[in-house]
Amino acid sequence: MRLPFHRFWRMALALAVLALALLHALGVHESDLLTLADQRLYDARLRLFMPATLDERVVIVDVDEASLAELGQWPWPRERMAELVEEVLRRQRASVIGFDAVFAEAGRGSEESDARFAAALQGRPAVLGYYLTSDRQGRRSGALPAPIAPLLAAQDTPALMLWDGYGASIAKLASAAPQGFFNALVDSDGIVRSVPLVAAVDGGWRESLALAVVRQYLYGGVAQASSQALPAPALQWAGEPPLLQGLRLPHTRGGPGQALQVPLTASGAALAPYRGPGGARGGSFRYYPAADVLRGSLPEGALAGRIVLLGFTAPGLMDLRATPVSAVYPGVEVHANLISGMLDGRVPARPGYAPVLDAALLLASGLLLALLLPALGVAGALALGLGLAAALAALNFWLYAAQGLALPLAAQLFVVMALLMLNLGYGYFIESRARRRLIDLFGTYVPPELVQRMASQPELYTMRAEAREITVMFCDMRGFTSLSETMAPLQLQALLNRIFTRLTQVIREHEGTIDKYMGDCVMAFWGAPLRSSNHAARAVAAALAMHKAMHEINAERVCMGLPALGVGIGINTGVASVGDMGSNVRRAYTAVGDAVNLAARLEAQTRTWGVTILAGDATRAQAEDVAVWQRLDRISVRGRQEEVTIHTPRAPAGPVAALLAQELALWQQALDDWQASRLRPFAQKLHALRAIRPDFEPYAIYANRLQARLAENPPAAERCQV
Repeated sequence: MRLPFHRFWRMALALAVLALALLHALGVHESDLLTLADQRLYDARLRLFMPATLDERVVIVDVDEASLAELGQWPWPRERMAELVEEVLRRQRASVIGFDAVFAEAGRGSEESDARFAAALQGRPAVLGYYLTSDRQGRRSGALPAPIAPLLAAQDTPALMLWDGYGASIAKLASAAPQGFFNALVDSDGIVRSVPLVAAVDGGWRESLALAVVRQYLYGGVAQASSQALPAPALQWAGEPPLLQGLRLPHTRGGPGQALQVPLTASGAALAPYRGPGGARGGSFRYYPAADVLRGSLPEGALAGRIVLLGFTAPGLMDLRATPVSAVYPGVEVHANLISGMLDGRVPARPGYAPVLDAALLLASGLLLALLLPALGVAGALALGLGLAAALAALNFWLYAAQGLALPLAAQLFVVMALLMLNLGYGYFIESRARRRLIDLFGTYVPPELVQRMASQPELYTMRAEAREITVMFCDMRGFTSLSETMAPLQLQALLNRIFTRLTQVIREHEGTIDKYMGDCVMAFWGAPLRSSNHAARAVAAALAMHKAMHEINAERVCMGLPALGVGIGINTGVASVGDMGSNVRRAYTAVGDAVNLAARLEAQTRTWGVTILAGDATRAQAEDVAVWQRLDRISVRGRQEEVTIHTPRAPAGPVAALLAQELALWQQALDDWQASRLRPFAQKLHALRAIRPDFEPYAIYANRLQARLAENPPAAERCQV
């Protein structure tokens, strides 16, 4: 049995949406938008279920602003670092100390300072930090720590991150204590959600700072300069080719016991299990200012049995990160959360089968909706779609809270909502075909509110070309070409988008039709497709509003130390041919004809005359009551035999300032004198006008013309001395 035509197309659209979502879920063609949505959903789950409690096992010795003010700028002398190690491990009896810092250069002063620091570290449960690089420069400094396990050929898969360089501590310190890298992974939206626990570097597996600290803590603080001396974690693999799934630590603190499992992504990273909003007042970990610890202000044994991390919250030391729980988060606390999560078995898992499970749920929900939605009414479709979306979200959140599984959700919600909206929209389209067709035809050209007005009588409007009186506007940015040569493409794009968005908003507010954008120029017209008896008035009002909008934009730019931008606007009223024009490849609703060409010529003349807006005779005649006008001249323009009178609106209509009224009256008299070749009275009036508005370019143009005419007639020049 054949499906009804409209139901067939509903199912076809549903299957197309489902196919796109499946391509994303399986990683064949990922959507940036769905990836971002999944990141936001992950953040929401994490914030909803994070414990927001204090972990007493991990404390942070904080190099904060107060400590820097008391002890001097970082890096501190190595003798002071040795004192810190002695205080934390001997007097305070901490289990282990980890440094979220790298000591890549020799200490200031004598070599004895490094030797003293190394002696303090030697044989103690301490871990130094270092960093890995993946910039393909291969820069290396310091002594790379020994691997915790060799990298087998079968393990070197494309899923692993490529680390080709490092910055480690100097050899004297590296030989005294193990090291762990402190890199964090920044997602595409700038958020740190995961941290590499292991990394393949130089043919071996290297451990992170968090993993090295946990190993020191678990195995009774039996420190060795080589991490190979400690029980090594077992890396867990699955699939063909093998992909990294997790790691297993042989036993827990205090002797043999239940193994500690940590799930990993295929790249060797672990999702950071954030406990709370972070910082000294965040309530997740205790913070002690480094200056207080060095001063001996803490009671003896206050840190006994605890994991101590040295980190930085002073803003100038640049160790603040954006995370799902806070936009400004101490980098050291990222490692603290990971340590806490590993010890609690609370690290979220993103299993390798997640894409397959996501695709299966997508397929099941998509096919269900594709089959049922076309047969349901609006109420039934809403109940089914929203109910299914709620069920998928509830299942996803439960798996995270109960099983620690961080599974994708965005594609599933996208398919459900997209199919629901497509079916509801398609049904509405069938019921209102004529109105929908009109909106499709004119929606990109005409403001939405006008399209709705047109949709009430769709039979009156067509894309067929017709002759009609309209008012055409061209608006072009001045000096933009030279400015663009100094700007990066993204900066140029942002500037154009901002200006065009504001100017387009003004045009639409005045019921104009956007014809096209041409580089730094926009073309619009009034009077088509919606007929208007006052199209010239609306166009002039829009031009004045655009002039005001550019003043506001320039005020912001000047405050930011950026140059102001100008625009030139040409307006002309006349008969043009409007309709759907173009080729079989591309067509558009546009206007062509002499009236359009003249508007473009007038826009070009704004540069010559130094004014923002120029309009022709017909426009002024129909918009006399919209603005305070000033007639400038009769000029010849390319493509026309007859001269054209040009006018500029000096201000919106309304009460005119006394000085402007005086200026315009004087100008009219001066223009009459000029046209009658009464040069002396014209020169006197022009002198007075330039005193009123010395920056008005048309007066300067006429002054130059006067000088040229007088140069041809020296006796007249002598009589015209003002």
